[in-house]
Amino acid sequence: MAKPKVACLLAGDFEDSELKVPYDRLTGAGIQVDIIGGRAGEQLEGKRHEETALTDKSIDGVRPEDYDALLIPGGYSPDKLRADERFVEFVRRFDRLGKPIAAVCHGPQLLLTAGLVKGRAMTGWKTVQADLKAAGADVRDEPLVLDRNWITSRKPEDLGVFTEALLKSLR
Repeated sequence: MAKPKVACLLAGDFEDSELKVPYDRLTGAGIQVDIIGGRAGEQLEGKRHEETALTDKSIDGVRPEDYDALLIPGGYSPDKLRADERFVEFVRRFDRLGKPIAAVCHGPQLLLTAGLVKGRAMTGWKTVQADLKAAGADVRDEPLVLDRNWITSRKPEDLGVFTEALLKSLR
């Protein structure tokens, strides 16, 4: 059996720990994580300037069908990504496949912009929760909310349960 592959959508000013913790745990478990940005080979810096990431692939060169799960770290990255229809459409197509989508902190902003949150149980950063609720989501202020193929968490302190749930979904 081929090892699982995770697509990680990322732009600059991501929340450093929300990339580092899941990335390190996933790759440590032998899972391939492709960092996907606007261009391949682009160096992105976290908002706290603690982490940098080099994009492996451009959004133009990837297909949701080639991945087993989707990871959307928070920070300012999701707000930048949702302004680009290529990322929004990638998320829509990924969700239609029913594969795991893991979004933490501001990550659910991409799900919101894709028009996918109505009726879904989820969480996110406290300021994002009101936007999700206004769009019809069943928002829960809990460290981890699972709803079918979605895994959502609120903040860096939730990364332990968030990452464990993502790993479990890939087993």
